[in-house]
Amino acid sequence: MRRKALYALLVLLAVPFVFPTWWMITASLLPANEVLSYPPKLFPTTPRWENYATAFTDYPLARQYFNSLYIAVVVMVSTMIVASLAGYAFARIKFRGDKLFVIVLIGLLIPSEVTIIPLFRMVDELGLTNTHWPLIVIPIFGAPSVLATFVMRQFFITVPDELEEAGRLDGLGRFGLYRRIALPIARPALAAVAIFTFLNTWNFFLEPLVYLSDKEMFTLPLALTQYVDVYGGNIWNVQLAASVTTVLPVLAVFIIAQRHFVEGLAQTGLKG
Repeated sequence: MRRKALYALLVLLAVPFVFPTWWMITASLLPANEVLSYPPKLFPTTPRWENYATAFTDYPLARQYFNSLYIAVVVMVSTMIVASLAGYAFARIKFRGDKLFVIVLIGLLIPSEVTIIPLFRMVDELGLTNTHWPLIVIPIFGAPSVLATFVMRQFFITVPDELEEAGRLDGLGRFGLYRRIALPIARPALAAVAIFTFLNTWNFFLEPLVYLSDKEMFTLPLALTQYVDVYGGNIWNVQLAASVTTVLPVLAVFIIAQRHFVEGLAQTGLKG
């Protein structure tokens, strides 16, 4: 009886989190004049699947979808490489500048809005505006990578010294220890880095808004603002249909790496 009551409580607490997603999905299948009706229609009687077709045929959503996907994947993979190398160095290599890690962490305290203007001037002087280069290079070496480096460093601190000592006896150098011993057991931390890096990059809005001007170059968060009629009003049903499609890659990444993600976050705070 107690377990049933607990399940009922959990279902009740889940409603505020599930309802917006359910409404987004159902509203994407309604005519435009019924999307904002009250009370909301949570079960469409005649679903309008053509809303999804319109999102792709009347707008360059497919191209924008590809833009977001490849940028997110490139940034995710590159950040995993850079953060794992930096995190391993900070955790396992003793050097006189080891306090540099504290300076690196200060990068997390600086809001992106503060640096966006000087970064734009740099990008403009290099002739890289209206390209995807600033959306790829800056996150890899910016604040998102700092957070990823912190997660990897905290994980590598927990690696027993005996494993590296055994590797040295086998003739492994520093990079060999990283590649053959540390990296294979860092899958949980890498999964955590992969998920939050992919999600952060996928949701970029301010950066594309500043650097991009051509609709063909837009990423999805910026593209979703373009679903308007000739009078400037939002075409809600088509916009929501496009929004539903943007959720799918994030869900896929999280479902694939969920177990490792939770384990990785749990282990990043074992040692200071």
